[in-house]
Amino acid sequence: MKTWVRIVLLATFALSMWSAGGILWAATQAPSPVPPSPQPAPGHGESQSQYDSYGQQATSIQALTSVGDDLVYAGSFGLGLFRSEDRGVNWMKSGQGVTDPFILTLTTGKDGAIYAGTFRGGVFRSRDQGKSWQAINNGLKRLEIKALLALSNGVYAGTSDGVYRLAADRWSVVTTGLDDILVHALAFSSDGTLFAGTSGKGILRFKSQSTGWVRERQGLKDHEGMVENFIRVLTIDSEGSIYAGTFDGGVFCSVDGGVTWRPISRALPNDSIRSILFNSRGLFVATGHGIFKTTDKGRQWVPLNKGLTSMAIQVLIESGAGVFYAGTSDGAFRSDDDGRTWSPINQGLEGADAPAPFKFH
Repeated sequence: MKTWVRIVLLATFALSMWSAGGILWAATQAPSPVPPSPQPAPGHGESQSQYDSYGQQATSIQALTSVGDDLVYAGSFGLGLFRSEDRGVNWMKSGQGVTDPFILTLTTGKDGAIYAGTFRGGVFRSRDQGKSWQAINNGLKRLEIKALLALSNGVYAGTSDGVYRLAADRWSVVTTGLDDILVHALAFSSDGTLFAGTSGKGILRFKSQSTGWVRERQGLKDHEGMVENFIRVLTIDSEGSIYAGTFDGGVFCSVDGGVTWRPISRALPNDSIRSILFNSRGLFVATGHGIFKTTDKGRQWVPLNKGLTSMAIQVLIESGAGVFYAGTSDGAFRSDDDGRTWSPINQGLEGADAPAPFKFH
């Protein structure tokens, strides 16, 4: 069954790549106030659960970032940005200047600035704790931003046209080799290697002074022998191990800088990976059906879903020791005990129906 699903997914993805802007152009012409059907293939559009939650009263939270102990930002799929000054107890709108209400990614810069990546509006930045936002899109070829990574040497963006780096408020292509490739995930290792997780091309790496992106030769083979080329998440732990989360093939780990990979999620109940994070107590994975933890490198996974009323997790972050925030297709949740128990934090997140995803300007 999984092989058949993979064939359908790849065929749909191939159609979606008929032209770099084909689907998006057609969608922007559609007068219908509801998302088009059939929905875009995972990797070129949004995840199924985003559309499942679309039009419902609850807010679908796709992105989260925090500053200090109390200040949290949430990006929704259709209702823009929110901020909380009390760890999510109360939320207020925070999107003045953001022209696209479909927020796909958030990150906090080393200087405290907040960056938001959107579906069709590019990147926006706030330097005043979310009170106002300014677009910073000079140099970007396309404005679909799937990943943002803030490092000491600048901010990196994974876009539908490869990876860009921001310097002096202008974006420039990091290096050649990813033209027209949708980049979903970015990670940076201690030896200066930048990794990119893509839709259709697997994982590539780039190191300064090298010539272009290099694709990982071994690939990510699951326990059925299928090669996973649709990468949603990349995380590097304190020991240098790299973890890759895929759209429907589970989690993979590399302990040799990405040269070889092994699947570690055969015991994981769901293979759709949305976030991966780690701390001294274990490795935590957010999936399309709940949150799980492993302390033995994937041999056993423990569910951490007590209190969650939505299991379609979109994003998971840690903010301080043991404090987790989860964005789901049905609002946001906080845990103060490493994910063992969860409480809903949706006061102020409930809003009017979101506009259709292709009707904003």
